[in-house]
Order: sequence, then structure tokens, then C-alpha cells
Amino acid sequence: MFPLNTLDKNIPTAITMGDPAGIGGELVLKVWKDNRKFLNPFFVIDDPNRLSSLAKRIGLQIPIETITHPCEAVAAFPNSLPVLKEIIKIEIDPGKPNPRSASAVIRSIDRGIELIIAGQACALVTNPIHKSTLYEQGFTYPGHTEYLAAKISPEVVPVMMLASDQIRVVPVTTHLALSEAIKGLSKNAINHCATVTYKALKDDFGLKFPKLAIAGLNPHAGENGHLGNEEKLIITPAVKTLQSKGININGPYPADTLFHERVRKKFDAIICMYHDQALIPLKTIDFDKGVNVTLGLPFVRTSPDHGTAFDIAGTGKANPGSLIAAIHLAQKMAANRQHKSKNDNLA
Repeated sequence: MFPLNTLDKNIPTAITMGDPAGIGGELVLKVWKDNRKFLNPFFVIDDPNRLSSLAKRIGLQIPIETITHPCEAVAAFPNSLPVLKEIIKIEIDPGKPNPRSASAVIRSIDRGIELIIAGQACALVTNPIHKSTLYEQGFTYPGHTEYLAAKISPEVVPVMMLASDQIRVVPVTTHLALSEAIKGLSKNAINHCATVTYKALKDDFGLKFPKLAIAGLNPHAGENGHLGNEEKLIITPAVKTLQSKGININGPYPADTLFHERVRKKFDAIICMYHDQALIPLKTIDFDKGVNVTLGLPFVRTSPDHGTAFDIAGTGKANPGSLIAAIHLAQKMAANRQHKSKNDNLA
């Protein structure tokens, strides 16, 4: 991976507010307070008055500077938390989500997208949203990933990666009931997922020769058809097609042994067949530092791999580890993209 210090420090990272009744604001405050010397400049799209009140509530002395343009974040960042104002028109009670805050939550995401497309932010880090709250106000997407893709182009089919220093996993099917996920599994879906992942490992993670593994769907990877035919009919043919394209991918491997430390270290990412097959090992191995990465977008987007945690919102107990990892990874990926772009222009 290309060094983080090569990232253009004049282009900050944008962070969205997430659900204001959740722990997103607290995490941003803690990350700036304790980690700003180790991260490149970032700013948060949020209500500065809310963040000031929240800081006092959890006993943090955080100077907050309202900015009107992302470029102002660079100068402000060493001494204060830069906040691009997005007014929330209701009083926020931590731990109690309110559908009336939905417009500000969505606008925070939209502004982040606009800024990164305009080149005024180097990466987008999204704080956790509460989808049920947004649904009450007409939000129709399964989550951030699908919404971001739809904002770019209806032709964009994003791929979700969960990453930490110890493991990277990519589910072929995501937010579907298990019965629907099995029905939705196809050679085309596997090919798309693995192809996008392979390209991202090269372009965004700086790996010259990525190695992919693919998990089986059934116990013992189908036991040669005795425990299910998906491996023989769908997964193995997809692997052969990918190999014919020059992608270094092998499998399907039995999922019950694939995530063991000695096995997973042989690969740079593991392609999984459904949501929990990917997320259970990631969250078991590195719950506090897992990062959700959206692959296949024209910009870098990461997110903490946890939810809004309403049960501890406003108490000061939230662990910022995953947000720190999400910001750090986003900035590393942006550095890789900048480095690749410069090399491509010189070629």
C-alpha cells in the first residue's frame, strides 16, 4: 500500500453525521481529540451546536470551528474540529431516534457525495444511519451502499467489503433473507463481485498480485454434490471463468476452515456467498476495528462496521476504534488512487 504521507493534505476527508441520536457524533469528537496528530485533516457535515452540546454532555472539551468550505478544514484541523454546518431543526435526545431528523441525515450524505465528486474531499466516511427512521420519511434503499450507488448511476453495482488488518471479506449477496440470498446466487454475481474486488485490491489497496479465495455455500463445499449442487453448478464454473481472465482466485473452499488464521493469511480477500458468512468471521476476529468499504464507486467510501448503538448513545462509552480505522483506511485508499492517477497520467 502506498504511504499515507503521500496523500494531498490540502484535500480533507468528509465525514457524515449519521443518525444524530446514535453514537456517530461522539465518535467523531473522540477521534479528533485523541488521533488528529496521526490522521490527515477531516471535517464532519453536522450541526455544530449539536456537537458542542454533545461534547459537554460526555465531558469533553472540544473546540469546534464552523467552516463554509472544505478547504477551510485544513487550517482549522490542528486546533479545532472543523464542522460544515448542516442544521438539525429538532432537539436531539441521544438514544431516541426521531424521523424528523431524517432530512438532515440524508442531506449530510448528499453533500458529502457532491463534495467528493467536485474534488473538494478526498474520501467519504459515513457514520451509521438508522434505516427504520429513514424509511418513515420515504427512504427506500437497503442501506448506505445501495443509496450511494444510485446517486452515481443506475448502472453502478457496488460491492461491499469488510476489512481489518487481519482479514478482508466480500459477500456476493448482502442484505437479503438467507433463502433469497441462495436464490440470488449466480455465476454472473460471483464474477462481478470477484472482478471488482480484484481491481480494488490493486488500485485502492496497492497490491500488485492479489490472491482471492472463494468460500463454498454448503457444508464441506457441497461434498462433491452430496450436500448441495451450488458448488458444482454455480461457484466452480464462476471460478474457472475468473481464472481464464487472469484473476488469481481459488476454491470453493469449505467455509468452516477457510477463516482459520493459517488459511486466511494465504489470501488477500475471501469472497463469501452471503452476508453472515462474511460478517461473522470479521466481527469475531476484529470487531472494534472492522471497516465497511464500498468497492466499485468512482470515489473512496468507508464506514465503521457497527450500528448506531442507541443503548449507549450520549453516555461517553462508545469505542471509536472502528471509526479511526475507517478514516485511516479511507485516507490510505485515497493516497493509492492519487498515486495511480499520477502514474497513469505519466504513462
